[in-house]
Amino acid sequence: MSPSATRLVPAGHPGGHEPVTPTRNTAIVAALAITQTIGYGTLYYAFAVLLTPLAAGLHTSTTAVTGAFTASVLTGAALAVPIGRRLDHHGGRFLMTCGSAAGALLLAVLSQVHHLWQLYLVQIGIGAAAAASLYETAFAVVIAVTTVERRSRALLTITVVAGFASSVFLPLTGWLTDAHGWRTALLILAAVQAVTVPLHALLLRRPSTPAAPHASARAAPQSIRAALADRGFWLLAIGFTAHTTAVSAFTVHLVAALTSWGHRPAFAATIAGLLGVLSVAGRLITTGLQRRHRTTTVTATVFTLQAAAALLLPVVGAGIGGSIGAVVGFGLGFGVATIAKPLLLTERYDTRRYATLAGALVVPVTLAKAAAPLAAAYLHTATGSYATVFTAIAVCCAIAAAAIAAATRT
Repeated sequence: MSPSATRLVPAGHPGGHEPVTPTRNTAIVAALAITQTIGYGTLYYAFAVLLTPLAAGLHTSTTAVTGAFTASVLTGAALAVPIGRRLDHHGGRFLMTCGSAAGALLLAVLSQVHHLWQLYLVQIGIGAAAAASLYETAFAVVIAVTTVERRSRALLTITVVAGFASSVFLPLTGWLTDAHGWRTALLILAAVQAVTVPLHALLLRRPSTPAAPHASARAAPQSIRAALADRGFWLLAIGFTAHTTAVSAFTVHLVAALTSWGHRPAFAATIAGLLGVLSVAGRLITTGLQRRHRTTTVTATVFTLQAAAALLLPVVGAGIGGSIGAVVGFGLGFGVATIAKPLLLTERYDTRRYATLAGALVVPVTLAKAAAPLAAAYLHTATGSYATVFTAIAVCCAIAAAAIAAATRT
């Protein structure tokens, strides 16, 4: 497919969303920016602060409690494809409204658990609620109501705002827990999460008659089966899975690596804290470059930069300037995949199939996110060196860059 052809693919209407006016489009994007920030803050990031209080309150280990969070993540992966199919056929209003409402209810229920098995059941439910109301579903809604020209900016707006979810909700959850205890903190977070329900219910469009695809869109594979038989789709899957493997391992082991190279824990944690801000900066830079260059070219270039930074980190990581420089180089690509994946899928395929195809990519990406830190820990134990770990991270980024670049040529 030529560059000119990919840029001409229309917005399409997954689930038959009605076209919306620019004003309503702006309202939808603003609402989703708010709901994604709240949703990630309450359903995802708050768990990190509540981990130790939950373990103490349930008289169990943090490992057992962490297992409940893993079960939540895996539940989201298992539901990705069926949720994607529903989005493609019925749109996101009902699904996101129910997901956000279930999230609020389950946070309230979580405040009342007294046994480990109850925690696991609630977290599995939260995983389902998150899958129905967070990024992948929100992206499908945005793609349904935006034109090609407005889509990149809309996705950027949502991801930039939601990128500050950890900066807001980690300290907020910590303050609430210290001031009121973890059970009351969860009830307050449930009330905050409830704000997302009317935003989804009132501002998202009801599905109507699906629009016919533009003539240029018919050149791309139109059925799910045809897309899954496309070599380019699997190159994208390899690229984003390899990149998620690298990012997940880097995030978990960065602080430990920096301290092993002689840095103080406070300095190491501060450097790691830059990753959230850098992810926002990377998204802004990437979106700006996409106005002049192809999305695949920009994405592959950023992944290559991350490979170089990860490879360089063990060499210069003992110094303050070197460690900061390498982390900045890697961190600029942290949030790129989040906006690159929906753009690449919509450039390549009929957007009315977007949610199902995105759901198919979620499965290997989520499994990689869960397994990568464990694999990196095993590699460190086996070799006794973090240099090997970051070399493996660099290799994963290089594979990601090569796969994304190769997808352009198919």
